[in-house]
Amino acid sequence: MEEIFDVIVIGGGQSALACGYYLRRAKLKYIILDKQAVPGGAWLHTWDSLTLFSPREYSSLPGWLMPKSEHQFPLRQEVIDYLGKYEDHYQLNVQRSTEVTEIKKNEGLFYVHTLQGIFKTKTVISATGTWENPFIPTIDGIEDYKGLQIHSGKYKNPEKFIGLKTLVVGEGNSGAQIVAELSKVTTVKWSTKKEPEFLPDDVDGYYLFTVASARYKAEKEGKPFDSSQYNLGNIVMVPTVKEAKQRGVFVSSGTFHQLYDKGVIWYNGEKEEFDAIIWCTGFGYNTSYLKSLIETDEKGIAKTTESKSLEVTGLWLVGYGNWTGYASATLIGVNRIAKQTIAEIEEFLNQQN
Repeated sequence: MEEIFDVIVIGGGQSALACGYYLRRAKLKYIILDKQAVPGGAWLHTWDSLTLFSPREYSSLPGWLMPKSEHQFPLRQEVIDYLGKYEDHYQLNVQRSTEVTEIKKNEGLFYVHTLQGIFKTKTVISATGTWENPFIPTIDGIEDYKGLQIHSGKYKNPEKFIGLKTLVVGEGNSGAQIVAELSKVTTVKWSTKKEPEFLPDDVDGYYLFTVASARYKAEKEGKPFDSSQYNLGNIVMVPTVKEAKQRGVFVSSGTFHQLYDKGVIWYNGEKEEFDAIIWCTGFGYNTSYLKSLIETDEKGIAKTTESKSLEVTGLWLVGYGNWTGYASATLIGVNRIAKQTIAEIEEFLNQQN
């Protein structure tokens, strides 16, 4: 493939599409390489009942508002449909079923290695998110446990857990939502490091985005930001969580220090059997294909100034949450950082000419 692009975007989810919007406006020669066979990004792999945390008016990519929904928070399939239609609406240049395995740089050009060949480009945007790098903590006995054991990234619906005594581990939004769903069909316990904290009913994802934006603005201006009144890790009261809370199912059983073949051993020494364990313990960053270019820590984080790499000229990383720009892992939040990134790339390319 002798063609040389101005920009190659790795990933085909919401962050890649937001970058595509601004690349199209900038009239740069670009291509988006997506491992998936169809549009939707990480939303293709989430559990069936997942919804957005914000109303559709506050959950849209740049330029085109998400269509109206009958639901307060748009459903998973509505988001997937929106991302596909957004791509078609702007005729973004996406090549699917193209998995990037490694990227090298030589004499100012990036060589993007894929299973379909090597692509050449002047700059690269990494926009692959977190979903393919699930984190499960290292706990004594985890390999001895004989029951069903999955990460929330592989959870789809409660069907295979019906009749199974299940332990959900993790006090975040995913843990709360899966506990809410499973509690309707089977016996479930919730293991959390701290007592779960729920946001007020009227606080949704847009509010959290506003808080994150206020913090960003304060830091940019060198002003102090009082974050004591906010805990962005608190659980959002989406309808399923609100209903489950009214049923009284959100009772933390605390933490355990070890697993054995049939279940867990709590810190008080008590053994308890479980048929299944679901780890809602978060994700690292899917940046392993950058290993030939940059150093990353155990979570996959590299050194950046917002989205711009500090180690490799011509590399940007978009949509990885607060690491690469406040709220950049959200539909509404990625807009600012995508716009800024493409402006920086335009400036960089102009300087090269």
